[in-house]
Amino acid sequence: QVQLVESGGGLVQAGGSLRLSCAASGGTFSRYTMAWFRQAPGKEREFVAGIFRGGPNTYYEDSVKGRFTISKDNAKNTVYLQMTSLKPEDTAVYSCAASSTIILSSLRSFSMYDYWGQGTQVTVSA
Repeated sequence: QVQLVESGGGLVQAGGSLRLSCAASGGTFSRYTMAWFRQAPGKEREFVAGIFRGGPNTYYEDSVKGRFTISKDNAKNTVYLQMTSLKPEDTAVYSCAASSTIILSSLRSFSMYDYWGQGTQVTVSA
């Protein structure tokens, strides 16, 4: 029912910036919990940032606090991840996820999300 399409990934030097976009269709976007996850080769899938049940509260993985910002534009049905001061360890496939029923204590659990985008590659060179 819900489709998510990410864009904005690419290659950037350390210290640079990228903005990822996740365009959503279907569902009631304004009331969904939206999140970004990432997975690097050889590592577990990791929660990056989320907006719980439409906001305004946002949540971040510790290593990206102060560098990444999650936001959304309800009029455009789009969630963004603004990434600044990028580091090589940020290199990963970034995926957008959505849930209509997730509870706050499960926000970081990828298995609890109902819908996923295809992922977009972010590569940060040293």
